Amino acid sequence: MTTLLLAAALAPWLYQAGKSLAGTAAAGDLPVVLEWLGAACGRAEFGRFFDRSLMLSALMVMPLLFWRIRVMRSASLDRVDSCVPVSWESAFIQTGVGCVIAAGMLWGLGLLLESQGIFTPKPGAPGFGKLMGKILVPAVVVPPLEEWLFRGLLLGMWLRFSRPLAACVGTSLLFAFIHFLKPPEGSVIADPASALAGFELQAKVLLHFANPRFFITDFATLFIGGMILAWARVRTRALWFSIGLHAGWIAGFKAFNQLYHPAASHPWGIGETFSGPFPMVTLGLTAVICHFVLRRFEAKGDERAVSRASR
Repeated sequence: MTTLLLAAALAPWLYQAGKSLAGTAAAGDLPVVLEWLGAACGRAEFGRFFDRSLMLSALMVMPLLFWRIRVMRSASLDRVDSCVPVSWESAFIQTGVGCVIAAGMLWGLGLLLESQGIFTPKPGAPGFGKLMGKILVPAVVVPPLEEWLFRGLLLGMWLRFSRPLAACVGTSLLFAFIHFLKPPEGSVIADPASALAGFELQAKVLLHFANPRFFITDFATLFIGGMILAWARVRTRALWFSIGLHAGWIAGFKAFNQLYHPAASHPWGIGETFSGPFPMVTLGLTAVICHFVLRRFEAKGDERAVSRASR
């Protein structure tokens, strides 16, 4: 609750800073990273700024969480150790394998939907260089940040006072919830620069979660993805495989959406969001593949924790 309130207060200020950066980037030459960030801020709506404010707020209250965990008494529960260091060769392999599995399965789903006429090729698709620019930046920047926050800090702390399954479920619910902290389609924030804009958005978000179809499609899909990422973190006791999976999903999703577009509205909401039964089945198959692949990277000496996480 503290994080949500702080995010609501910070979001308008972050919005104003982002739009100011967008104007500066459009008016003059800046370093490549700042130009990309400025362009992204220029395109982003207020909900995206609120999402980033939420992550920033979580980091700001992290010391309080650390203090709270230290005073909790949970000696009767078996603990799962924090992340363990791995060699750079193993980190590179885990990241690469996870990326190939996630991107391959998602791209396969896209081609299947294209073969059924649900998606069609976009006219005037971007060239290879521009396509790589739109794919690589988010695929490289976002996964390490979100995995460090959700599966590194939050899941790591949760594992100190809870069993692995409960910790994975809790952080995955939070992961899905945060990604949908935006109002329903058609909602308008009267003045995004207003000091109360963040609180106005929170009120509209509650309406978003009142839609049952939203839970069956969008929320459930992202929750399952979060469970796979958390489960991989518990089994490997490292973030590299999860970072690879996350990067692969982003790369596959971005690439497919740059080259294809939905032919018509689908009753299960597949569309551009890749949510619904087909994506969930694909995530299930991805989990099965990862189950066997992770045997190669599984952290030694943590069999009891993994067994609990699988239950």
